[in-house]
Amino acid sequence: MEREFLPICREDMEKRGWTEVDFSYVIADAYVDHPSFGHAIISRILEAHGFKVGIIAQPDWKNKDSIGIYGKPRLGFLISGGNMDSMVNHYSVSKKRRQTDAFTPGGVIGKRPDYATTVYGNLIRQTYKDIPIIIGGIEASLRRMGHYDYWSNKVKRSILLDSQADLLLYGMGEHSIVEVAEALESGISIKDITFVNGTVYKTKTLEGVYDAVMLPSFTEISNQKESYAKSFYIQYNNTDPFSGKRLVEEYPNSCYIVQNPASKPLTMQEMDDVYALSYMRTYHPSYEAAGGVPAIREVKFSLVSNRGCFGGCSFCALTFHQGRIIQTRSHESIIKEAELLTEDKDFKGYIHDVGGPTANFRHTSCEKQLTKGVCQNKQCLFPTPCKNLTVDHKDYLALLRKLRQIPKVKKVFVRSGIRFDYVMADKEDTFLKELCEYHVSGQLKVAPEHVADPVLKRMGKPENSVYQKFEQKYKKINEQLGKKQYLVPYLMSSHPGSTLKEAVILAEYLRDLGYMPEQVQDFYPTPSTISTCMYYTGFDPRTMEKVYVPINPHEKAMQRALIQYRNPANYELVLEALKKADRMDLVGFDKKCLIRPKEAAKKIQEQRNKNKKREKEGKSKKTIRHVHGKKRG
Repeated sequence: MEREFLPICREDMEKRGWTEVDFSYVIADAYVDHPSFGHAIISRILEAHGFKVGIIAQPDWKNKDSIGIYGKPRLGFLISGGNMDSMVNHYSVSKKRRQTDAFTPGGVIGKRPDYATTVYGNLIRQTYKDIPIIIGGIEASLRRMGHYDYWSNKVKRSILLDSQADLLLYGMGEHSIVEVAEALESGISIKDITFVNGTVYKTKTLEGVYDAVMLPSFTEISNQKESYAKSFYIQYNNTDPFSGKRLVEEYPNSCYIVQNPASKPLTMQEMDDVYALSYMRTYHPSYEAAGGVPAIREVKFSLVSNRGCFGGCSFCALTFHQGRIIQTRSHESIIKEAELLTEDKDFKGYIHDVGGPTANFRHTSCEKQLTKGVCQNKQCLFPTPCKNLTVDHKDYLALLRKLRQIPKVKKVFVRSGIRFDYVMADKEDTFLKELCEYHVSGQLKVAPEHVADPVLKRMGKPENSVYQKFEQKYKKINEQLGKKQYLVPYLMSSHPGSTLKEAVILAEYLRDLGYMPEQVQDFYPTPSTISTCMYYTGFDPRTMEKVYVPINPHEKAMQRALIQYRNPANYELVLEALKKADRMDLVGFDKKCLIRPKEAAKKIQEQRNKNKKREKEGKSKKTIRHVHGKKRG
């Protein structure tokens, strides 16, 4: 049977000879049938198990008829807020409205509502009072219990309550969606589906809830920041599918939110099966007139080789969503997909990436994880690599070598990021040598995030000395290869723990590096990360130590300006920051200084403006002479 997109309207449904769908799937993104999009995976898995799915992409949330295009679905509604949280999608860290949305046709902003999952759930409930509503995706996953919401600056209830949904699927969802669908098919009421791992449900009684850990109540975490931090850390330590406990959060009026343990990780065969489903591998053709969906460009010629991350960065939500256990695809599966890419008419010979959350993780961090789970109170890489950590790049290297040999493939890039501390823990340099020789083109992006150890400690990142050693090794290997390739560090300002003192240290590092980043990422308090917990409560939930948090917008602007201290527009902010940090030794004419004294800086800027003016006038005169010369000819 020829591959085709799933229905996006009633006409498509009827063309297939269906009179109804089993599930109407409401999504906040445009419909892109590619395995990098969660809705594509979930809908294709359901299809593979014999269920009929109709897609409702970016419905008009002001019109309740927009979610009824297939009529009443036989089994229920599914909702996803998209590939990213709808609030992150809409707003920058300064809470300013973004200008584009890469997951919408033509990149147009505003095609989804704020808090999309909640809005869609309430929209459905206006028409279908009793139909099962199941929510999932990253927005639901990271808001599954009471959580701090940066945009409203308050602790919000579980999204399960606010969306009026019946069941929430957290994590990646391949196992749980099939279990739930089959339970509904067998006639079990949605209110009785309380037994599926990887789900969260609401209940009025705890009679049937066993072996549960009671979290501080929602009332308590709303009123006491210390309780919030303690509750969050209990949740953080129970995300593992093997060791994680059932969690209960109490709400007023005898309502309880119950989180079942996480779904078991996919086996390699299951991962292969997921990526072998009949995806169209692009956006729906109805979006062509609008210019397509921009987000496909980043993933169209990239390969996913793994899931999960044992890196444990404090500001990353992966622990809460995908978990710390690495899941991988087989070489055969990845090579088959790579060969498929080479047949695409737009393929130019370049595979843009081979990786996942962390490209060079291709196996669990130690042998015990697949039976006993990850350690609750211990990280694999932080503060130093665990003595039980398995450090081995051989499998990833073998995969990259096979991909390089595929006909029509000119170059295979690694762009999704590598853990440099994991590379440094490897006793052999083979991986780094081959990475530099074959998989980098001029620049390798890495994420030290900061250079001041007090900040790195809060970030869950290794000490700066580890990154410095990596820099030296990278430079040495490139010199041996005769290549001029550079490191491009990702850096973050205003992370909890960063005072102006640490921000100045970061500026000094950039001065010595001779590099000024074009863009600076301010710490963004997204739902359900350790860093966000620190931002809101002022406590590090791992130790309950008090943490300095730069919240004032002006101080955050100063920290950001210090990273881009060479930009004349930042002069006043940098000067103020240096005064407040008692670092006026960095104002002067010495090569170690960041900025010149005010009068000197003013004269330098005036001279620059004059030079620019002359240059502009010179170009204008040349253009006039050129035009006149043509006329004379």
